[in-house]
Amino acid sequence: MEKATFAAGCFWGVEAAFRQIKGVISTSVGYTGGTFPNPTYQDTCTGTTGHAEAIEIIYNAAVVSYAQLLNVFWQNHDPTTLNRQGPDIGTQYRSAIFFHSPEQEAAAIASKKKLQHSVYSGKIIVTEIVAASQYYPAEDYHQQYFEKLGLSTSKI
Repeated sequence: MEKATFAAGCFWGVEAAFRQIKGVISTSVGYTGGTFPNPTYQDTCTGTTGHAEAIEIIYNAAVVSYAQLLNVFWQNHDPTTLNRQGPDIGTQYRSAIFFHSPEQEAAAIASKKKLQHSVYSGKIIVTEIVAASQYYPAEDYHQQYFEKLGLSTSKI
């Protein structure tokens, strides 16, 4: 099993997208990339903790590749908007890839470069690619939020 961590705006919808992927074993939404210890949702929403709303994914690399997870990441948000996704504004909604290995870093850089020169050739991709740091799971009511609302879908 391997781990991937992404930030792509509000974590609820991003988590729902990744939970549909065959080979994804588990997901957790939380906060990472900042300096404030043990942040809560309320802390993170102030925009002063440095954390982003993120999703941590445990996946079976024999079933789904990191490159495939990167594709899901890119397809599920606008990586050209700085600190914003839709109506959500603030540094906690930034686009970021938090890599866990040199191989993940290289794959993330390559995928960003490829997209920049094809799909987003007219706009700059602002996605950060940084080493994973301390991850803090969000409160229970945020976990699998869409499923709790009855909006889940089967794995594809």
